[in-house]
Amino acid sequence: MYYTNVSQQTPRVIVVTGTGKVMAKAGYVQLQVEVSTQAKNVQDAQQENAMIMTRVIQSILALHIPKEHIQTAGYNIAPHYEFENGKQVFNGYEVTNAISVKVTNTNQVGSVIDTAVQNGANRISSIHFNIENTDTYYQQALSLALHNAQMKAKTIAETMHLPIQPQPIEIIEEHETGPVLYRSMATVDSTISTPIEQGQITINANVRVKFQY
Repeated sequence: MYYTNVSQQTPRVIVVTGTGKVMAKAGYVQLQVEVSTQAKNVQDAQQENAMIMTRVIQSILALHIPKEHIQTAGYNIAPHYEFENGKQVFNGYEVTNAISVKVTNTNQVGSVIDTAVQNGANRISSIHFNIENTDTYYQQALSLALHNAQMKAKTIAETMHLPIQPQPIEIIEEHETGPVLYRSMATVDSTISTPIEQGQITINANVRVKFQY
């Protein structure tokens, strides 16, 4: 924040920043599940990948995840190389198929991951905790941010013994990126049960307010 006291010819203003924060429980989780296969020729790698991914999807559907909550997120074919005696040697092809899975029961996330891995998935490339009604929580945070700015301006006015209560003449909403609670980039070990702690999502709002006094 800063305080200005200029000549009578120009308006006297106080500029403050206000912050507001609201905590919310995640309403759903978005997982990205991947199957990566390698073979000397691309057709073999594709066929093996398709067989494994089909098994993974069927196992997830068996957990009562709706089919419309599963969609392809990416498909990639790339040559695979290894280093031998300091030289790059072609060693076939790698095929990666990724699906996005929306899990509305957040307590089921660990089970979905374990089931996918047990059926052939070899990478969980992202886990995003989200909320459905973000705007409702953001409006609450924004109200808190405006109140916070108002209290700051009032404190400055009282401390500096200004003659009148400051009035807002400009309000600027400062946007942040959407809330993301937890993100993981890891290869999963199928021998270990997967604990997922959802915690809470923080929704922040920030404003910059100019008060005239």
